Amino acid sequence: MAEADGWRPMRTAPRDGTRILVTTRPVEQGPAEVDMAYWAKADRHGMEGWRAADSHPGLIVAYAEPELKCWMPLPGAGAAPQPGAPAAPAARPAVMPKPYEGEDIETDGSGI
Repeated sequence: MAEADGWRPMRTAPRDGTRILVTTRPVEQGPAEVDMAYWAKADRHGMEGWRAADSHPGLIVAYAEPELKCWMPLPGAGAAPQPGAPAAPAARPAVMPKPYEGEDIETDGSGI
């Protein structure tokens, strides 16, 4: 992955519910895209896994692990909230980055 561009291998993505940007792999239905997603633990609405950030009960958009190519933190992420302040929901960035279109540098399996 081009670390200079901010894209990182999915195996390093946070699995604590943090909202991140992901590049989906291109498929027959369309080209690669950037989406905001988070790792969801198993609950009554489904199994654990990657969900689009605009999912909600009754309409869950889930990504299978192979559908996601890489990830990056949300722009401006990392600022610590004020002590005692409620965590604000992450907003979709005003300008989304372009999807990562380079070759996979690291793979997590054989691709079969």
